[in-house]
Amino acid sequence: MSDVSTEAAAPESTSFDAAQRRSRQIEAELLTDAGKYRMLTGDRPTGRLHIGHYFGSLANRVRLQDLGVDSWILVADYQVITDREGVGPIRERVLSLLVDYLAVGLDPARSTIFTHSAVPALNQLMLPFLSLVTDAELRRNPTVKSELAASQRPMSGLMLTYPVHQAADILFCKADVVPVGKDQLPHLEQTRVVARRFGETYAPVFPQPDALLSEATNILGTDGVKMSKSRNNSIEIGMTADATARLIKRAVTDSDRHITYDPEQRPEVANLLLLASLCTDRSPQSWADEIGDGGSGRLKAVVTEAVNATFAPIRARRAELEADPGYLVEVLAAGNARANEVADATLDEVRAAMGMVYDLA
Repeated sequence: MSDVSTEAAAPESTSFDAAQRRSRQIEAELLTDAGKYRMLTGDRPTGRLHIGHYFGSLANRVRLQDLGVDSWILVADYQVITDREGVGPIRERVLSLLVDYLAVGLDPARSTIFTHSAVPALNQLMLPFLSLVTDAELRRNPTVKSELAASQRPMSGLMLTYPVHQAADILFCKADVVPVGKDQLPHLEQTRVVARRFGETYAPVFPQPDALLSEATNILGTDGVKMSKSRNNSIEIGMTADATARLIKRAVTDSDRHITYDPEQRPEVANLLLLASLCTDRSPQSWADEIGDGGSGRLKAVVTEAVNATFAPIRARRAELEADPGYLVEVLAAGNARANEVADATLDEVRAAMGMVYDLA
């Protein structure tokens, strides 16, 4: 076995450049042979999803599914307790997440949607995976480091091993592409390390997944800070048109009546222009030119109309889905069954590679 404590990491710039080149290659291949790829991504059910999630990741998941990528969507319910003392109204939040997924266009016939807690073999992979990483490596992970620096309570074992749990999420189904932003590359690199070390130590069971890099679409909340479920500054996907209008009306802008697109000097105004752009396929600059001296009132009216028009069909579909809870349970049960089938097969391969199959005739 290689010395896991001394393996050198590639310089950050070199690692990013390589990931970017590979990502571009994959995007080109998706146009001709998307079916050869399996993608995994997902969310923690900690609250309702908002339009930042939609433009930042959900719309891209639907794009990849529609291209023909074998898509696996994880509802990471076990990961809720990495940094929390309890799970909260977990069933309500899981079903709300599922409703959002289906409403935006994820199709359970083409995307496997499943929950952590329903797939025992996935979680059992953590045991051999944990033997392949060191405490020092885990503590260098950016998410773990930031939690260690910011938390007012002791680091939990689950939080410390969060990167390994993510590795199990990705590798149990042998996903070979993972949509991430640049800041998430260290997580994926840890998964690649686990896959490589398992192959070196036992047998090459797992692929080393590649990043499908995307430009982060960071939408600010109504208070001028990044939109977040925890800050109560977000426009939820499932909000009514009236509630959306009220939130946008109170969004922070500035005192200059003339509207310009200047992300550095006028970030709040630029954010609203960006939101109008994302909803209409027009550039933020063209909206700024049209609004001109109309001031923040006209700007907010434009954004409200654009957001409500974009999300009206999604919200209508949400209402239909919420009215049929039996269907939601069926979708999740089918996704969990598929995930268990794949996870059990992978765990069988892992046990065989490790020489831990004893029930031989």
